[in-house]
Amino acid sequence: MAAGRLRSGIPLLRKILAADSISSSSSAQRSTSLQRAFLAPTATNTEFARSYAAAAAPKEEKIKVPVTLFGLSGNYASALYIAAVKAKALEKVESEFLDLVEASRSSPKFSQFMKDLSVPTDIRVKALTEIASQANFSEITKNFLVVLAENGRLAQIENIARRFKEITMAHKGEVKAIVTTVIPLPPAEEKELRETLQEVIGEGKKVHIEQKIDPSILGGLVVEFSQKVFDMSIKTRARQMERFLREPIHST
Repeated sequence: MAAGRLRSGIPLLRKILAADSISSSSSAQRSTSLQRAFLAPTATNTEFARSYAAAAAPKEEKIKVPVTLFGLSGNYASALYIAAVKAKALEKVESEFLDLVEASRSSPKFSQFMKDLSVPTDIRVKALTEIASQANFSEITKNFLVVLAENGRLAQIENIARRFKEITMAHKGEVKAIVTTVIPLPPAEEKELRETLQEVIGEGKKVHIEQKIDPSILGGLVVEFSQKVFDMSIKTRARQMERFLREPIHST
């Protein structure tokens, strides 16, 4: 029964996707001031400036972020991407930054230290600088961590890492689709869903499906990718039906 409910959602998804277009655009201007703070910082930007000498930078190369992200975490992630690409160190920066975030998840004490705003800024900066030096991190990664510490944004580091991963996947031509169902997708259903998404996304990109199990949706599926959400769950359909049934009937 559940498998049938899963399958019934895929044709519906195909119809919805057929009417929807996927596009990407350049990064927001706000990310530019952020990336300057750890690539070529100046003392004129009060929010992101760091007080150390820097030579006059030549005319900046314009880097387009492959996917547009919004909000604080999106701005920081976009800024890190731009700085890493300019330094021709994207792969190294991605590995260093994501490894550090993963380490913070596995260490409760380290995670608490990162999120505790009561820790003085100079202590946070000193600790992260030492960690980055011992791990032989690139200057881009080290400076980025220092900027996060100085701006009191370490508590957002996991969100920033998640958005940064979205950008690097787009850079590589990869698209992550999060599929929520009540049971794991059978291989045939996953294959059909992957092919459907691949048709929409087009050639030159690769779909990665991440499955999530949530019995509360009752059946059907919810698909999230490219900052879009397609909710074909039975729970949502039931709510829509309930609202429809509650509407007054107007006789003519």
